[in-house]
Amino acid sequence: MALPPLVAPAEELTVDEVRRYSRHLIIPDVGMTGQKRLKNAKVLVIGAGGLGSPALLYLAAAGVGTLGIVEFDEVDESNLQRQIIHGQSDIGRPKADSARDSVAEVNPHVRVVVHDERLDNDNALHIFAEYDLIVDGTDNFATRYLVNDAAVILGKPYVWGSIFRFEGQVSVFWAQEGPHYRDLYPEPPPPGMVPSCAEGGVLGVLCASIGSIMVTEAIKLITGIGDPLIGRLMVYDALEMRYTTLKIGRDPGGEPITELMADYEAFCGAISDEAADAAAGSTISVMQLDNMLKERAEGTRDFELVDVREPNEYEINKIPGSVLIPKGEFLNGRALEQLPQDKPVVLHCKSGARSAEALAVLKGAGFEDAVHVGGGVVAWVNQIDPSQPSY
Repeated sequence: MALPPLVAPAEELTVDEVRRYSRHLIIPDVGMTGQKRLKNAKVLVIGAGGLGSPALLYLAAAGVGTLGIVEFDEVDESNLQRQIIHGQSDIGRPKADSARDSVAEVNPHVRVVVHDERLDNDNALHIFAEYDLIVDGTDNFATRYLVNDAAVILGKPYVWGSIFRFEGQVSVFWAQEGPHYRDLYPEPPPPGMVPSCAEGGVLGVLCASIGSIMVTEAIKLITGIGDPLIGRLMVYDALEMRYTTLKIGRDPGGEPITELMADYEAFCGAISDEAADAAAGSTISVMQLDNMLKERAEGTRDFELVDVREPNEYEINKIPGSVLIPKGEFLNGRALEQLPQDKPVVLHCKSGARSAEALAVLKGAGFEDAVHVGGGVVAWVNQIDPSQPSY
C-alpha cells in the first residue's frame, strides 16, 4: 500500500546538489520534491557492519541529509570480507569513525552524527527520538527486540534486515501502519538454535544484496513512492537466486508495548538455562587447559579433548590434540557412543556457547566430571597460540 511521504521537503537544493542528484531528479516519481525530502530526512543506521556498510554508503549517495550511526565496535580484519565501508587502513579504528569518514568521502553534503556507544535501555529512546526512520542492521536478537520496542513506543518506522550464509530477509515494521517485529517473532529462538554469522558464516556479497533492498525501502518511505514492505517479509535465497515474499500480520495475542524490557539479553538468552547450570562450576580457562595438555603429554594426566564446532571451522584453526565431534552429534545422542567412559571429557567450541550446550547433554547422560573451556578456541588463539588465524 502506498503511504504519504514520511519527511517534508527541504526548502531548496543547491546548484552542486542538483548536479550531484541529477539522475534522481529526472525520475518523475522522485524529482526535485522527492530529492528535497531526502535532503531533509534524518535516518539512524544501527550497526556499521555487514548490512550497515552498504546501507550507509547508499543512503549517503542518495542524498539523505542526516545520517546517525550507532556503533561501538572496532574494525577487525575478518570484517573486510563484507563490511565494505571499512578498509585495510581502518583495522583497529572505531567502526563509527571509519564509517563517518567513508560517508564524507561519498557525499560531503551529508551530516553524520556518530553514536559511539552500545545501544541499550538507557539510551535507545533518547537516540531514536531525533530521527525520522531507523535502519536496523544488527546481528543479534536482543538488540533487534530492543530496536523494535523503542520504535513502537516512539511511533517510528524501521527497516529491518537479516543475513545468514546464503539467505537474507527484509521487512519494514511500523506499528502505526502494520505489524512489527514481535508480530513476526513473538519469542526469540531457543538459545543456541540459531548460530550467529560469526559462528555460521555469511557470503560477503549477500550484505550488498540485502543492504541495498533496505535502502530502497528507506527511500520509498521518505519520499512516499512505491509500495513498502509493510506487512510483507521478503526472503532472498542467493544459491537459488530466488526472491520470495510472504505476508505477515499482527499477532492477535500480542501484548501492547508501552515500555522497554528490563533485560533484553536475559529475554533472548545466549545459552539455555540447562547449559548455564551445566557450566556453573564446570568451566576451565585456556590457561588451565594448556597445563592439562602439558601434563597429558608427560603422561601424568589423561582426558579426551573434544571440539564441538563444525568441520569447516576445524580446518581454520584448532587446539592441538582435540578430536572433532560437532554439537549436533551431542543433540541427537550419537556423540555418547564415541566418548570414552574411563577418562574425563573436556569440550570446547569457538567461544564457549556451543560447548556449554553440549556439556548439558553430557551432564544429563551421567558424565559428571565433564567440563568445557570458557572462551573456546578464540581465547586459545588470543592467549596461548597467536600464530593461528582467528575468524
